[in-house]
Amino acid sequence: MSSSPPDPPRMHGQALAEDLARLRLLDRRCALGLVALAGGAMVLGARSKAGLAATQGRCTAFATETDGPFPADGTNRAPGGTSNVLTIDAFRRSDIRSSVIGSETIAPGVPVELTLTLVDANGDCSPLAGRVVYVWHNDATGGYSLYDLPDESYLRGVQVADEAGQVRFTTIFPGCYGGRYPHIHFQVFSSLEEASSGRQALLTSQLALPAPECGTVYADAQTYGRSMANLERTSLARDFIFRDNPADQMEAMTLSMRGSPAAGYSASATVGLAT
Repeated sequence: MSSSPPDPPRMHGQALAEDLARLRLLDRRCALGLVALAGGAMVLGARSKAGLAATQGRCTAFATETDGPFPADGTNRAPGGTSNVLTIDAFRRSDIRSSVIGSETIAPGVPVELTLTLVDANGDCSPLAGRVVYVWHNDATGGYSLYDLPDESYLRGVQVADEAGQVRFTTIFPGCYGGRYPHIHFQVFSSLEEASSGRQALLTSQLALPAPECGTVYADAQTYGRSMANLERTSLARDFIFRDNPADQMEAMTLSMRGSPAAGYSASATVGLAT
């Protein structure tokens, strides 16, 4: 921005003072024009970034959360005998609804098309291509494959982020089990090689399901069992995993969803990585 010339000394004549006043006015107009152009460029740049929402909260760094007792990423032992799905090619898939080890069971539940966009929360929110995302969650009645359900391996999958920093999974709306608010687990790794042990994650976190959609989906007690009753006994604010996160962070970590139980849902989140 151009700086305004100094006020004319009192010894200068009136004509010089008027000329300098006009110059100051022109400088101010030029400066305002430059600010407007810069603002327009910033808006266009933000709109051009694939997967980014217009609000700053969508580029908030996610909190690190526990991977829980059921990760199947090699960090603990699963009763089903498969403790590390990250080393098995069959789990590198976008549709995670079916079991792929010893069973072909398809997890029942309302379909969800999940899109996660990975961005650099330390910089300009640019997409992070090539990162590896492992997603897993419980089924409609609260069970986790390979643990509660040792004969099943559904609702687990690995994808590599494309040039827009996006991964996509076809899954189901998870149920609500006692003691937790509805959620989806995920880990982000720098590469498939780094993902093989489950111990080199850039981020381990969780996504919260929005309460209105939970209430709508869980009305189907035949499919979702006691999910409605469990939901009524908890909330996002009381959940022992999510409750210590600030409001703007939880807004970013809660999925945006559109759809219906009959048609299925699309869900998305922009995942900010502060690494």
